[in-house]
Amino acid sequence: MSEENSNRTWKGKLHEIIYEADTPAGKFFDVVLLIFIIASIVLVMLESVKTIDAKFHNILYYGEWIVTILFSIEYIARVISVKKPWKYIFSFYGIIDLLSTIPMYLSFALAGSHALVALRALRLLRVFRILKLARYLGASNQLANAIKASRAKIAVFLFAVLIASIIFGTIMYLVEGEEHGFTNIPKSVYWCIVTLTTVGFGDIAPETPLGQLIATIIMILGYGIIAVPTGIVSAEYTKASGDDKNKISDEEHEHIKDLQLNTQCCVNCLAETHQDGAKFCHKCGCKLHHD
Repeated sequence: MSEENSNRTWKGKLHEIIYEADTPAGKFFDVVLLIFIIASIVLVMLESVKTIDAKFHNILYYGEWIVTILFSIEYIARVISVKKPWKYIFSFYGIIDLLSTIPMYLSFALAGSHALVALRALRLLRVFRILKLARYLGASNQLANAIKASRAKIAVFLFAVLIASIIFGTIMYLVEGEEHGFTNIPKSVYWCIVTLTTVGFGDIAPETPLGQLIATIIMILGYGIIAVPTGIVSAEYTKASGDDKNKISDEEHEHIKDLQLNTQCCVNCLAETHQDGAKFCHKCGCKLHHD
């Protein structure tokens, strides 16, 4: 075997282990990676507790360095195992991986940068690949499209809520006054929004009978206001689903529903969500399975 074929073979195997979860080695790698991600998050959380940090500072510090070094090795391996490294470096996961790795190195030069290690929590998004949840991406895209189609209606609704909050807030300022905590109109509007969204911090409360009556009306309106955006998005989602079904026959719909996606990742463009049995990338046409 030539040196070129040998390089291609070990890079291909490394790519399958790191980027794909359909093989035993790939699943093992992702599970181990997930364990280290959780461990790094636990270390960061424990370090934020002053009593624990004071007692186990050295253990936590060296533990974070071990995790950081392992993440650095993983990042380098991801870069060298693809044909176009910049595709991974400037991808969403590539940026997250970099941001979750460099804070420990930056802590030598920049004060306060150590807090960025909390970005490792974003790596938990890889659990979608480990659990093979890619098949649900179609449903998530439908939901995103429904929200996008509803943005005009939701914007009008939010604008109406803002106007109502200003009106009710101004009324409460006139009714309650400074002696009851409503010292100005902006603070009264803040109280109205908190009450309207049923959050209810309790830092300000009406004390007059009229103010309490108005507060009761606002609370009741709050329940209806919460339901309106949900109804708007649900209507758009149902409409989009019905339009998609009308565009295809029942037989085609059942076939599409039965299609299974896998976690294979293209070595050339890093495209994912390929169909089971696919031999070539649906985006760039590069061969998926390595010899």
